[in-house]
Amino acid sequence: MSNAHGPNCDCASCGDPRSMDFLDKYLTVWIFAAMAVGVGLGYVAPSVTAPIRNLHLVEIGLVVMMYPPLAKADYSQLRAVFSNWRVLGLSLVQNWLIGPTLMFGLAVVFFSGLVPGLPARPEYFLGLVFIGMARCIAMVLVWNELADGSTEYVTGLVAFNSLFQIVTYGVYVWFFGLVLPPLLGMETLVAGITAFDVTPMQVFEAIVVFLGIPFAGGILTRYVGTHTKGEAWYDEAFVPRIDPLTLVALLFTVIVMFATQGGNIVAAPGDVFLIAVPLTIYFVVMFLVSFGMGRGIGADYSTTTAIGFTAASNNFELAIAVAVAVFGVGSGVAFATVVGPLIEVPVLLALVNVALYFQRRFDWSDASPGGIDTTTTDPTDD
Repeated sequence: MSNAHGPNCDCASCGDPRSMDFLDKYLTVWIFAAMAVGVGLGYVAPSVTAPIRNLHLVEIGLVVMMYPPLAKADYSQLRAVFSNWRVLGLSLVQNWLIGPTLMFGLAVVFFSGLVPGLPARPEYFLGLVFIGMARCIAMVLVWNELADGSTEYVTGLVAFNSLFQIVTYGVYVWFFGLVLPPLLGMETLVAGITAFDVTPMQVFEAIVVFLGIPFAGGILTRYVGTHTKGEAWYDEAFVPRIDPLTLVALLFTVIVMFATQGGNIVAAPGDVFLIAVPLTIYFVVMFLVSFGMGRGIGADYSTTTAIGFTAASNNFELAIAVAVAVFGVGSGVAFATVVGPLIEVPVLLALVNVALYFQRRFDWSDASPGGIDTTTTDPTDD
């Protein structure tokens, strides 16, 4: 993907979003087919759940899925990313002020029992809190890639938020999950819970697995490839070969992820829907608000898209791991966190199409590329 300014940009790498290969063109169909296969497999053969978990197939799928975008990133541009304090400051506000507050508010509305017709569900309330406080480090790379966002900016923002998350996740869960509800007169939501045993090491381990491994692989691949074969070969020959891995691994991850919850989805569709509504609202609102804020500071399309998807996505892997460790795999809290990525996949895929519509709809000619060098070589020079 390129650092495109928009459809009217003269950059050689700026392509028409409609000119896609077969896999890209019908991605929505493949995603929903993978979801159906996963649910059907989990319902018909629930025994597949054990090997999927024992062999860590979801984790493997996520790591493989993230490798191509991180291998494509030009790490020499990260200095420009980290020197842009407007974008970094905006990302901090979106991820650590707006996002957690919005998710807490939605959890209160849907699961506190304060709204007539919606009974109190403390376990789902806490599940949403665990999700809302975990900022995304994995699938955001794929959504950004599909929407033609800046690989360098999304890599920098993910790394930036990951470091911040190691220190803050436990504090945020404690504050929004234990301290704030009683202060607002909602003691029943945390009745009998005195503490969450969430350590920085738990957060660090999740980040090392889901970001550190593909990040290291991407850096090593680019270094070896460009130094042995040259940048032209790496960008024009090697990158196109590994590109399909992202979508193939995404489809594989969707199948195994949905398979682990196939029985629960069929057995409790009402609960899945109830959890899905606030999550869908969260994804859409966060993306639109963050996209608007990025455009408001004058960022170009690729940077704005990276900002939008970084803020809209969540680190479900971390939320699930912590919820299972604290409450157990069969708890309602863990169930709510597991439903999270099942909802994220179709909603964020839809937002990819929204982003591409914004790319065509708005004039990006006067936008700033955010310090990233967007010059490219003409592919006809090969």
